[in-house]
Amino acid sequence: MGKRKKRLNKIILYIVIAAVGVVMVYPVIWMFLAAFKTNSEIFGSLKLLPGSWSPDAFIKGWQGTGKYTFGKYFINTFLIVVPTTLFTVGSCALVAYGFARFKFPGKKFLFAVLIATLMLPNTVIIIPRYTLFNKFGWLNTYLPFYVPALLACFPFFIYMLLQFMRGIPRELDESAYIDGCGTFRTFRSILFPLLKPAMFSAGLFQFLWTYNDFFNSLIYINSVDKYPLSLALRTAIDSDANVQWGQIMAMAFVSVLPLIILFFVAQKYFVEGIATSGLKG
Repeated sequence: MGKRKKRLNKIILYIVIAAVGVVMVYPVIWMFLAAFKTNSEIFGSLKLLPGSWSPDAFIKGWQGTGKYTFGKYFINTFLIVVPTTLFTVGSCALVAYGFARFKFPGKKFLFAVLIATLMLPNTVIIIPRYTLFNKFGWLNTYLPFYVPALLACFPFFIYMLLQFMRGIPRELDESAYIDGCGTFRTFRSILFPLLKPAMFSAGLFQFLWTYNDFFNSLIYINSVDKYPLSLALRTAIDSDANVQWGQIMAMAFVSVLPLIILFFVAQKYFVEGIATSGLKG
């Protein structure tokens, strides 16, 4: 009787998980199927499946509305996202290393200021940042994305890596010092390999946030040849009074596809980075 009850509970659990999964995936499925529909089918019918399966929306949508195709926008997006992600992970790991392993004057105060900046909404700092970047001549370049990442201006990731690093025994550092390792060699050879799960999670978060960022791209970039995908999709909507929503949905699905693939490929490391809190002594 007990085994039957456990089996029934497991079946119910799987059904609930499958139902939640369908609900979460449904918008992506609808977006993909809408790429094969006409405007009248999208707005005038509740049918999920399209009347025909012509790939014209993907072909015409990829060509774009101006002289640039979506291939150009994909390249621009990765030119923003990849360096920003790498700079963020590297710089935040070094800052977290400093807070976790060293004592220096004002450490507690600086850490308090770091945590306090987490409470600042982006709308509060956007005007000072825009003014500063304008004086530097960085507008309409990717430097407003690169430089803050290089200078560890993301306290959430610093805090995340710091908490992970605090779970790593200090005895490993001391052993490295005894063997003649310096500060940076200890970080590179001892702590860096152990930090990989947390750094991978931080990189994945930053990749997703930067890839999906519309507001900062809109503020800092004003040339079409430098537009990322988020601005390119918005331009496609504004370009014509008679918007072809099938093409918009097709390019939106193509734009989301790299994130879906990345998540499924990297979910193992992502879960490890979130769930693991360092080594246990």
